[in-house]
Amino acid sequence: MQREEFADFNSSSTLLTTGKKIMTLQSGSRWNAASASRRKMLKWGLYGLGAAALTAVPEAVFAQRAVKTLTFNADDVGILNFALLLEELESAFYNAVTRSGKITNPQELEYVRALGIHEATHVTFLRQVLGKNATFQSRDLSFNPAGLAALLKDRDTILRTAVALEDTGVHAYNGAGPSLTNPTFILAAGSIVSVEARHAAGVRGILRRPATQVDITDSPITDDQLVPELNPFKGRAYDELYTPKQIVGIVGSLNLIRNPIKGALVS
Repeated sequence: MQREEFADFNSSSTLLTTGKKIMTLQSGSRWNAASASRRKMLKWGLYGLGAAALTAVPEAVFAQRAVKTLTFNADDVGILNFALLLEELESAFYNAVTRSGKITNPQELEYVRALGIHEATHVTFLRQVLGKNATFQSRDLSFNPAGLAALLKDRDTILRTAVALEDTGVHAYNGAGPSLTNPTFILAAGSIVSVEARHAAGVRGILRRPATQVDITDSPITDDQLVPELNPFKGRAYDELYTPKQIVGIVGSLNLIRNPIKGALVS
């Protein structure tokens, strides 16, 4: 799968190449596969997470189900389930964004929709790879409506949150990658992480922020908190690798879900 995501939104269009189909995102336009994409959103978002309707669901609905503790073991299955959690959160966030009405620029909205479809595809893909080894279902995730509402406050907050989520995904995949031993799982993670990085660069472009010189405010983990064994190379030319425990701290700061996250992988 190849994608070309141009950060210059002053240009007339943004191209998204998927297989043999080329979709042009122009102001007021729709993808050639728009109806199929919306069906995918319904299948993966509404029926899975209920993410597209999160902003309209009364808080009482969120409280009806007991909150499940998410447990991740320190092995290949635990790592890939942890990656699945991050993809679920991204998918839910983007679907909620498209329903929020806070992104009013047509090109920006189409771009966010594209990101949401990518993340929903990642969720489906990882669940297929894990099969019966998936340790939680989409319906097990208990979203915090107040936390979600805060992230959907306005356009800039939404886009900054998107950068944070995408960056977190990259840091997480790279940080856990050296511990993976299953070749199939390594391929699965490797096929996603570069897409997450392109997402982050694309959203930075919308915000008119440079993609090659990440601002210090984008780094929730300071240099002295980095694990030396995971980060032998430092500098702007290298990305930081975070431990699962550090990733859990970042996810917790977003206040997006209520589920406790435990297990040897994150301890």
